[in-house]
Amino acid sequence: MHDRPAPVGGPLTTRPLVILALMVAFGVCLMLWRFLVGLGAATGMNDGYPWGLWIAYDVVTGTALACGGYAMALMVYVLNKGRYHALVRPAVLTSALGYSLAALGVVLDLGRPWNMWKIPLPWKWNLNSVLLEVALCIGTYFMVLWIELAPAFLEKFQESETQWVRDLSRTIQRPFDKVLPWLLALGLLLPTMHQSSLGALLLVARTKLHPLWHTGLLPLLYLVSVIGMGYAVVVFEGAITALVLRRPPETKMLSRVAGMAIPPIIGAWVVIRLVDLAIAGRLGLLFSSGMLSVFFWAEMLLAVGGVLLLLPARKRVLSMSTLFRAAVLLLISGSLYRIDTFLVAFNPGPGWAYFPKVPEMLITVGIISLEILGYAVIVKVFPIITGAASAPVTHAKGAA
Repeated sequence: MHDRPAPVGGPLTTRPLVILALMVAFGVCLMLWRFLVGLGAATGMNDGYPWGLWIAYDVVTGTALACGGYAMALMVYVLNKGRYHALVRPAVLTSALGYSLAALGVVLDLGRPWNMWKIPLPWKWNLNSVLLEVALCIGTYFMVLWIELAPAFLEKFQESETQWVRDLSRTIQRPFDKVLPWLLALGLLLPTMHQSSLGALLLVARTKLHPLWHTGLLPLLYLVSVIGMGYAVVVFEGAITALVLRRPPETKMLSRVAGMAIPPIIGAWVVIRLVDLAIAGRLGLLFSSGMLSVFFWAEMLLAVGGVLLLLPARKRVLSMSTLFRAAVLLLISGSLYRIDTFLVAFNPGPGWAYFPKVPEMLITVGIISLEILGYAVIVKVFPIITGAASAPVTHAKGAA
């Protein structure tokens, strides 16, 4: 049994939220400008680098950082660890926001966005394209996530003072409860497919991606890494929520989740990479690739450092500060791995260079601001966080 989720409450016009809203508004203006002037004028992309910051971070890394819902669904619904159910709804909200904005990133990156209408039409599909599967899965998954989150909105509407709103929400709730298990199954399938496909995108770049990153195991490595990042996101989110919203931290529960799930998953990811390099005879590249060796070791050492911090969690409850530090190390490691494969270690040949232009960076800042703003507003208005009704909420000056 768990406490019922409840809205956190509090004003929606605090200084941090207003600042975030202004950053979002500025980002939206730049997005409109990007569609007016085209990719060439708004970005640093070119024929050698057909993807840049919006794909490498907003989509490839952003969807990985939004896999907390996927990771918790695996634990609660597949491994039947129901005692962690209180962590599911906040994780699904983070995933829904992250995947929605990743879809926005895909739209921004399209050279011909007016052809988007062809994506859902089977007779328009290019069945030889991995990107088709990625587009279909991301587009479907973000809708599935919002549907999975629908009970939180229906619960809020059932408390409405308007009779017809209460009746309508109850009418929707009954058939929805019957469909939800099928949606959960679909919600587990889709990220499994597209996260591995993001790695598969680079299989064809054999001569362009550095050998320290290029391997036939890229789909597996991407999938294993994202599951570990999903649990790290849940820990990170729990720590930030407790700090910003002045809530009692779920230290015991988060410590169990982190200690049970993250070390074996990230440990497997590290071992697979090193064994694969050894079998391919590429271990010498670990020390002879210049700055790329530095980036590789940064990924590995950050991952190992996060795992070492979490190993004691199997025997005792760790402090929230230790959990937070471990989560940050693991998220930086996983994010760096994705940015390295798509940008840093990707070399299309002599004469090509890429660095994001200022509008690219500012639009990304706007997208991140929108995700933070959306999360803050939704948890204040709708029942997302467990125990909100019984825990005192203290809004410090300037708190979100």
